[in-house]
Amino acid sequence: MSAMWQGCLADTDYFETRSSGGHDYGIWVTTPPRYDPATTQAPVVYVLDGNWAVGMTAPLIVTQLDPMQQIKPYIQVSVGYAGEEAQHWARLRNRDLVPPGEPIAQEFIDAVGMGVRTGGRTREEADAYLAELRDTRADKFLSFLTADLHPRIERDYGTATSGHGLYGYSYAGLFSLYTWLSGGTLFESIGAGSPGVASAESQVFTQLKEMGDSRHAAKLHVTFNDRELLGDLAVYQSITKNTATLLHRLTSRGGAVTSAILHETHVTGLQASFLSYLRTCRAL
Repeated sequence: MSAMWQGCLADTDYFETRSSGGHDYGIWVTTPPRYDPATTQAPVVYVLDGNWAVGMTAPLIVTQLDPMQQIKPYIQVSVGYAGEEAQHWARLRNRDLVPPGEPIAQEFIDAVGMGVRTGGRTREEADAYLAELRDTRADKFLSFLTADLHPRIERDYGTATSGHGLYGYSYAGLFSLYTWLSGGTLFESIGAGSPGVASAESQVFTQLKEMGDSRHAAKLHVTFNDRELLGDLAVYQSITKNTATLLHRLTSRGGAVTSAILHETHVTGLQASFLSYLRTCRAL
């Protein structure tokens, strides 16, 4: 599998690893063009939902050579699922990316049910998808990234000691918000694309309240898709409105929080959102 992925994606290694919790993850490591760790130590940008996102985001590493808007050198580490779990990535991400205790919004349940009615998934698949939301473990996944995976990447690829980033979209965008609000020190910039804040009682609002008057040093960049807000699907309207409410409360405090509105749908917005994060948080 490693050779296959190296052939499909330039300058990309692939390996699989098992977390301390017994879950298998597939890791794609894409280095910058002409990268030589003997002379350059680049920071890492972790991109989540690797099974879906790697093909749309890893090739954008060439932006580091763009003469019109050059991006600071970075190594991209895309994190997804491996082995038998790879085929179930769309539901397993619920377990890993959603904060513990996150409520399941009715609009979200209705959207999953609509998928069954329209033939997008079977009832069995829908039940399994929702089941993962009843025992969510974003805290454990964050620990895997920071305590297990990052030391290995740091050792094997000779990375910089600072300047690292994290990017996530949809539920991975919710994870990005959760990570930023948790106040860790590994990531100096975090991108949250169309974050899945499906409930007005989301744990991210609890985290924000617990912050009090404190501010986090890491940059946070949030993107919205206008076609979600203006469309007729209640679940997308809800996540956009809830994220806007959170963003308003954050920006009223000041600090390194930015945002952008994109003319995309929830499905098409990933690549545009990632580019927005790169341009805003990692431009030279």
